Amino acid sequence: MTKIFVSNILCQATEAEIRTVFEPYGTVRSVSIVTEYQSGRSRGFAFLDMPNEAQAHDAIATLNGSRVGGRRLRVEESHPKLPGTVRGEVKRRVG
Repeated sequence: MTKIFVSNILCQATEAEIRTVFEPYGTVRSVSIVTEYQSGRSRGFAFLDMPNEAQAHDAIATLNGSRVGGRRLRVEESHPKLPGTVRGEVKRRVG
């Protein structure tokens, strides 16, 4: 299973619309749009799960930088949060 991070999506984009963009490249198991806690509005990014690694990497390579709804998407493989990081803090991976 490959988890994909996609940002710069339209704030009004739905999970179904995002799924439609990625499904031509393979099976999409789940889509989760990240929302603001209090308002419930989209924060402009989402996570997807694709069970087939080769299909996921094809989707990433093809869709990164593509335009959807007039916005240029940033699509990359998601990595787990590093232990000890605080929201908004960036730690560099070593190795």
